[in-house]
Amino acid sequence: GKSWEVYQTPIQHTEPTHGIYSIDFYDENLGIAFGGDYTKPDNSTANKAITKDGGKTWKLLADGKQPGYKSCVQFVPGREGKEIVAVGFTGISYSSDMGESWKKLSNESFYTVRFQNDSVAYAAGKNRIAKLVFK
Repeated sequence: GKSWEVYQTPIQHTEPTHGIYSIDFYDENLGIAFGGDYTKPDNSTANKAITKDGGKTWKLLADGKQPGYKSCVQFVPGREGKEIVAVGFTGISYSSDMGESWKKLSNESFYTVRFQNDSVAYAAGKNRIAKLVFK
């Protein structure tokens, strides 16, 4: 944290409720940013982006396609950066192709997710914790 650089992303941030709510890096270059607008959680325009150069440049992912707003995103460890999980009060979504397409895993509401290892993650939300196992 001794020095910082600021880079622009294409994530929508025109209203106080818009923006990036979570970011994760698989390695020093590959990263994903996720967010949206929690007051319009189904809006999936300009709410997820990927970088392959350590954050200098960003490209929108699945723009206009679900999922919409998510509060936490994590790469699945040990999967070459291809597998990603995103959670929010709108449920759990999963991508196996670096965020180009997404599948809804659950409608259950969670706010955050963290991996214990390369196959087990824990999600937490209001009055709940869940264990997710990836094969």
